[in-house]
Amino acid sequence: MKIHFITTGGTIDKVYFDAKSEYQIGSPQVEDMLKEANVAFDYEVEPVLAKDSLEMTDADRELICSRAAACACERIVITHGTDTMVETGQALLSKIAGKTIVLFGAMQPARFRNTDALFNLGTAIGAVSSLPHGVYLAMNGQVFDPRKTRKNRAENRFEEI
Repeated sequence: MKIHFITTGGTIDKVYFDAKSEYQIGSPQVEDMLKEANVAFDYEVEPVLAKDSLEMTDADRELICSRAAACACERIVITHGTDTMVETGQALLSKIAGKTIVLFGAMQPARFRNTDALFNLGTAIGAVSSLPHGVYLAMNGQVFDPRKTRKNRAENRFEEI
C-alpha cells in the first residue's frame, strides 16, 4: 500500500511566535508524525500550500483538486485547516473520481503536547486504507461525508448534519 499526502497548512502546521504573540503556519508536520509513528507502508509527501484555511480561495481549492487529480496514487490524505475543510472536501467530490481521498486536520498544532493531530492522522490512514473510492473527512475519531458535515465551533468538533 502507498499513500500520497498533500499538505495545505492549517492549525496542524502552526507555530507560536513569542515575539508576535500569534500563530503562523510552519513547515508541514505530517512526515515527522509518520516517522514518529513508525508506519510500515510506503508514502510520499507533497507540500502544496501553507495557509490557514480561512485564507483559502477558490483558486487554492482548484490547485488542491488538480494536484489530487494528477497524483498516480489512488489513496490520498490531505492535511487541511478545520475551518474550511468541508468546502474543500465538497470541491474534491465534484472533480475527482476513482480515488480514495481523506482530509484531516487538528484543533491544536501538531507541535503541542496536547494535540489531536496524531489521533486524526491515524483515523485518516485507517479510512484511506479501507474505504471505497470517494472523499471523506477524518476528525474527532470519526469519518464524515463532506456533503453532510459541519464544524461545530462551539463544541470544537465535527458533526454530521
